[in-house]
Amino acid sequence: MTQAKQVERPLSPHLQVYRIQMTSVSSILTRITGNALIFGVILAVWWLLAAATGPEYFAVANAVATSWFGDLVFAASALAVWYHFLAGLRHLYFDAGHGLDVPTAERLGWACIIGSVVLTIVTILIV
Repeated sequence: MTQAKQVERPLSPHLQVYRIQMTSVSSILTRITGNALIFGVILAVWWLLAAATGPEYFAVANAVATSWFGDLVFAASALAVWYHFLAGLRHLYFDAGHGLDVPTAERLGWACIIGSVVLTIVTILIV
């Protein structure tokens, strides 16, 4: 009997043979932004609770919320809200049975990313 030739293949998708897809990136970003919103909510709730507690405690919370760190957290939260919103609209579009072909799904993924950045910049400029 002849021996079958053993083919050397990676056991799982490897970066040499696997190209990261926009649909998976947008799905991962949706999960990340949904969880990242927790930080902005915690900072906002702390600021509101400090306002209800007293002027000394509010001064500390207000100093943190209006510092560069607070600005960074709130700007990142705005980005996360806009991305999460646009990705939700994208999924509603998918649920209706539209845009399920690969080129359209990739364009919609890029639209979510670019749209969230543009809407975040507009939000920061308005507020």
